[in-house]
Amino acid sequence: MAAGYSVSLKKIIDDLSLIPLYMPEDASNIMITNNNISRPGLQLTGYFDFFDKTRILVFGNTEFTYLSRFGAEQQQHVINSILRFGPPAVILCRSYELNDAMMNSAKEHNIPIIQSTDTTSSLTAGLVTLLSRELAPRITRHGVLVEVYGEGCLIIGDSGVGKSETAIELMKRGHRLIADDAVEIRKIDNHTLMGQSPQNIRHFVELRGVGIINARNLFGVGSIKLSEKIDMVINLELWDGKKAYDRMGLENEYMEILGIDIPIVTIPVKPGRNLSNIIEVAAMNNRQKKMGYNAAQDLLTSLGMEIDEELIEKRIVDNWE
Repeated sequence: MAAGYSVSLKKIIDDLSLIPLYMPEDASNIMITNNNISRPGLQLTGYFDFFDKTRILVFGNTEFTYLSRFGAEQQQHVINSILRFGPPAVILCRSYELNDAMMNSAKEHNIPIIQSTDTTSSLTAGLVTLLSRELAPRITRHGVLVEVYGEGCLIIGDSGVGKSETAIELMKRGHRLIADDAVEIRKIDNHTLMGQSPQNIRHFVELRGVGIINARNLFGVGSIKLSEKIDMVINLELWDGKKAYDRMGLENEYMEILGIDIPIVTIPVKPGRNLSNIIEVAAMNNRQKKMGYNAAQDLLTSLGMEIDEELIEKRIVDNWE
């Protein structure tokens, strides 16, 4: 369960094109807090151990075929035994009609009944995806999120280092902006982070000396995107002549965000460096590494040099401002 977050039943109905059959109150006021769903197979037989009443119930062909074995009175008893727990909603798949037993029980226990034209598998897949996104654990961090060659690049660094200016240049080169200044990061599953902009500042970019601009209006809808998976973090920092920067790329550095390790590269900033070009190359190089190719390792191998495995071990760094 995703504690602390909720999504209205109305949004679920609208996003999945569902049909309300019985609604005891306004769907906007019915909040769903569990990102899991249930198909009441064992519950139809009377087994309620571990039954989670906070999950949406999905009735499909299997459930209705089982219920059809009983008469109206027994169907009423079976459905009542489940809905008495007060689940947040019941969805009927495959356009199954709302029979008297289900309607009577829904009215007695004030349970919303919704219809879907989809198969049970299609409906559950879409519902789980929607709930996982809306109820995902999340944090908001200062930074810029851009999509570069299909890679979601989270650009972080001190204020004034040039994050927004770099994002503008990347948009002019055909890449897309997801968020500027504040990035809302959601943990979709144990391997995936999705980033988006808070609704109230979406598509706006702050440029010191110029002011606030609307990237969508200025560069067109092709320059923006609502959300993107975070594939890597790029840390921009002012050039420090006393610091030894990585020149080979053998050492793997990661940043932990919501329990997930994301590759991070640190790019030193000084006059004359084309940051947009560097970020484009970093994005393509990160994609190559995900596909199993490391140019630094290939170079050392071609030179006949041994690779120190300790250098390429995972190292977690903390670069949040």
